Amino acid sequence: MRTAATVGDLRRALAAYREQGQRVALVPTMGALHAGHLSLVEVARRRAGKVVASVFVNPKQFGPGEDLSRYPRDPEGDAAKLREAGVDLLFAPSVEEMYPAGFSTTVHVAGVSEGMEGARRPGHFDGVATVVARLLGLVRPDVAVFGQKDAQQVAVVTRMARDLGFDVEILVAPTIREADGLALSSRNAYLSPEERRKAPALFRALLVGQLTYELGERKAARVLEAVRRALSTEPALVLDALDLVDATTMQPLAQVDRPALLAAAVVVGKTRLIDNICFGGPAAAPQETPR
Repeated sequence: MRTAATVGDLRRALAAYREQGQRVALVPTMGALHAGHLSLVEVARRRAGKVVASVFVNPKQFGPGEDLSRYPRDPEGDAAKLREAGVDLLFAPSVEEMYPAGFSTTVHVAGVSEGMEGARRPGHFDGVATVVARLLGLVRPDVAVFGQKDAQQVAVVTRMARDLGFDVEILVAPTIREADGLALSSRNAYLSPEERRKAPALFRALLVGQLTYELGERKAARVLEAVRRALSTEPALVLDALDLVDATTMQPLAQVDRPALLAAAVVVGKTRLIDNICFGGPAAAPQETPR
């Protein structure tokens, strides 16, 4: 696996791939890699001859008081995992390389970025859209792979790529979970053993919401109430956010009469965990399933 720390090194490696006529896939990450990230690499390898993975903790998507300095970092471990997973090129820039002196552009995606997490974390999705636009512009991949766990982020990136005319196929890989249902996340490392034991109650509550829909309930308020009741059985999980939205527009639903995203965030100890589940029809973005 080749490593590039500068834009120049990245471009030289990519030029060689293009000369060989290779399709290129991009897997953007913030590091602290786990099996969920590696499942994205697996999808990318099936869709392109060369896979580029980026590891960059993006300061633009962290708000005041959020955990930028505390965010887990393991550059050597990340490189080893990516090498073993079959990544061809690791792009691991510094902040100064990614945002050179004088960088003054911010990408804002109206609509899909403004509710849910966008409302609770002002500026977060501007940071996401800006860094992904920068990566797409630098790498010019044929395919870029993202995870369903960050569903609103996927909607933002998909809309941004379409609006700005990036010639890239956005693929969405399913959330990878532990055996007890907990979605894999770099932030799971913050959980104490007792908190880790209780955290899967989040996914179980979302499944209650899905079951409520499958049993015939179409009123969003009643689906959401079923989720709240399920979460209330585990006091260690403090509900921070709960949304039932159109899976494409991220707009709140009153009736579940189209593909829907049920998303929740809870606080366990000092750690905020997010998860989501889709139902009501096919997902809005192309889906890929790791084999």
